[in-house]
Amino acid sequence: MEDNLDLTVKWNGKEFDVSYISPSDCVGALKELIFDVTGVRPERQKLLNLKYEGKMPHDELKLSDLNLKKGFKIMMMGSLEKDIEIASTQPEDLPEVIDDLDFDDVKLDNHEIHFAKVKRRIKEYQINILSQPREGKKLLVLDIDYTLFDHRSVAETGNELMRPYLHEFLTDAYHNYDIVIWSATNMKWIEEKMRLLGVASHPDYRIAFYLDIHAMISVHTPKYGLTQIKPLAVIWGKFPCYTPENTIMFDDIRRNFMMNPRNGLRIRPFRKAHTNRATDHELLKLMKYLRKLARYDDLTEFNHQKWEKYVKRHDENRKRKRDDPRDPDSRRDEDKSSSGDGAEEDAGAEEAGPSGDVTECTTP
Repeated sequence: MEDNLDLTVKWNGKEFDVSYISPSDCVGALKELIFDVTGVRPERQKLLNLKYEGKMPHDELKLSDLNLKKGFKIMMMGSLEKDIEIASTQPEDLPEVIDDLDFDDVKLDNHEIHFAKVKRRIKEYQINILSQPREGKKLLVLDIDYTLFDHRSVAETGNELMRPYLHEFLTDAYHNYDIVIWSATNMKWIEEKMRLLGVASHPDYRIAFYLDIHAMISVHTPKYGLTQIKPLAVIWGKFPCYTPENTIMFDDIRRNFMMNPRNGLRIRPFRKAHTNRATDHELLKLMKYLRKLARYDDLTEFNHQKWEKYVKRHDENRKRKRDDPRDPDSRRDEDKSSSGDGAEEDAGAEEAGPSGDVTECTTP
């Protein structure tokens, strides 16, 4: 393994260490890491003393072509983007996000850089705990826009844009899961939307905490370039009771769980609320799936891309059991493929206690 260059960036009268960068990495990867330590976006960075054939190097150029020495000091000019103040009303300038990634073909570059960013988020990102983690519960991480809420349609109240059965879904999930909201927006937007939807104050469930865009990291892929994702390791590093084995994330954008594909489930986007709310039953079906998962110790053993097949088999087994309750095959299949159908049954399983060892959860 080649040695890291361990560069230093001088900007705005301060010096910043840039580790986990090697000669085989490209200039674009260097800019990503500089962005992570300074907050200056890559397109705003002007690296004054980096030259290639007398010109500023392009992002795809490898650092080895620049003949940089270990400990080289880079002089940078660039301005910070001011934090966007999110108003209490729906922002009009949020982009339409299209998930065009061929998820099975995505490969990440610069793994050490990504891990370093995650470690920095664990160390520096501050979480406001709204409800303490509960012993023995699994973790459900939810996106907001297009997952729980149609943020682009116009309406007089938030309830008109809320995904159908949201409160029923969260109430049912709360029996077995601690619930976290993670959105690629600012915290003010998250807090306002949760208030308008009645999630923040609902009497039948509690949200453990919110995560915003500042808990995300930027990554580079050879095929799709620079993008931002939600690494679940940020949560696992802060809360030892949550692990890959007991965590699942719902998001309408698959790339958000690029670093944790075995923990991600892509939910169908909820758009055009006024037209589709009468026919959207996604949360009701996912409610059944979460009940099934709650019975198992390791959620990564499931292929969450096929969650609808699990739910369909569950429903077919229950129907067969109703038609012929004496059929031993139906009872055996039911035990293997379902976790019950109703909050009362789940509550009974909850009282019996979780299977396996329980990891004590400490809060940051």
